[in-house]
Amino acid sequence: MNAVEDHRRKWDHEEYERQALERMVKEELGTIESGKKEAPVKRDLLRPRDYRVDLESKLGKSQVITKTTPSSHQGGYFCNVCDCVVKDSINFLDHINGKKHQRNLGMSMKVERSSLEQVKKRFEMNKKKLEEKSKNYDFEERVQELQEEEEKQRNYRREKKKDRKRKATEPDLDIDPDVAAMMGFGGFGGKKKN
Repeated sequence: MNAVEDHRRKWDHEEYERQALERMVKEELGTIESGKKEAPVKRDLLRPRDYRVDLESKLGKSQVITKTTPSSHQGGYFCNVCDCVVKDSINFLDHINGKKHQRNLGMSMKVERSSLEQVKKRFEMNKKKLEEKSKNYDFEERVQELQEEEEKQRNYRREKKKDRKRKATEPDLDIDPDVAAMMGFGGFGGKKKN
């Protein structure tokens, strides 16, 4: 077969190899001329937040926003690390847990691997917390507290009922009973008088 009749592209390996060598030489000269070698940025491992995220402070409040209002006081949640405003709480949580925000804080998205000792200590700590909770919870004591609470409620209702009856039986001091009887007010909601 003739090379002219061949429809496949032929690569000139020598030419591409020469171009690659030239590119490598230019890159080396560029780093030497600038006098610095670019080192990769070392970021801290991901760690838990040491502050509480405030999502409820602006809930249910209205705010007037003008053109001159700074972005930190506009509607929504302001991230001072990334200098951006996020409109709702779910997106704000996604933002502060996201890669861009963590990178701006100087952290990578990699997590430190726990050792066996750290895991054992964590289990012991959680076990102690559970034991403290079980000690604090006494069933009989709780039943007694509920009974006392029910008794207080019953007494309160009784007192309220007695108070209503007393008010109903007491005559109004402002109205003369004879005038009330003449007008027909004497017979509402009471017992029959002999």
